Amino acid sequence: MYHANQLLLSIGATAIFIGLASAQPPGAPDPPRTAQAAALFDITGYWIAVVTEDWRFRMVTPPRGDYTGVFLNAEGRKTAAAWDPARDEASGEQCKSYGAPNIMRVPGRIHIAWQDDQTLKIETDTGQQTRLLYFGAPRTPGGDWQGTSKATWDSVGGSRGQAPVGSLKVSTSNLKPGYLRKNGVPYSASALVTEYFDRADPPSGEAYLLVTTTVEDPIYLSQPFLAASHFRKQADATGWNPTPCQAR
Repeated sequence: MYHANQLLLSIGATAIFIGLASAQPPGAPDPPRTAQAAALFDITGYWIAVVTEDWRFRMVTPPRGDYTGVFLNAEGRKTAAAWDPARDEASGEQCKSYGAPNIMRVPGRIHIAWQDDQTLKIETDTGQQTRLLYFGAPRTPGGDWQGTSKATWDSVGGSRGQAPVGSLKVSTSNLKPGYLRKNGVPYSASALVTEYFDRADPPSGEAYLLVTTTVEDPIYLSQPFLAASHFRKQADATGWNPTPCQAR
């Protein structure tokens, strides 16, 4: 009788196991990974700007009316011609050229870290700006210099046996109007910013971050504004020097 009961218990346990297994749909997908776990490359750390293009627009303040390389429409040219840094200072708007459409072009250092597993944070020492890149639903309303940024890993399949490769794509809207350049070249609250962040690791052993930016603005631009910014990875926070925005 004992062995018969044991056999019945064993058969019952096996039936329960088979029932549970059959309850799982075949080929059920794994739970979605967090943005941090799904990262295509390590973007975190301290990076210093490498000014390889547009030196005269980035390292010094260009004169009023110099908007070479920016396709302004008539309203944009009119607004750029009215640039008055003293007025910006008096109104407390020294940070107009430090908004998301231009901040990656401002020479200095940036610090990138995961604020949580679905949010990247970019801090700049020049201008002391903070950008939050949300892979989930944005938790800020925007309306400030950095607006609302939605991030995704834009990947393509790797070759057999290799991990996928690709870029970090960031789309930003809900911006406070500001400047594409410090000399008053404008963007409006309707501007849309699309950025691609890519990491390069050449044989030299140094790591580089390339940020390509497209700004579309139906109010002031007749064509999208395109730019590229480069950064070199630092080992630590050496040289980190937070300084406030400057209007001139």
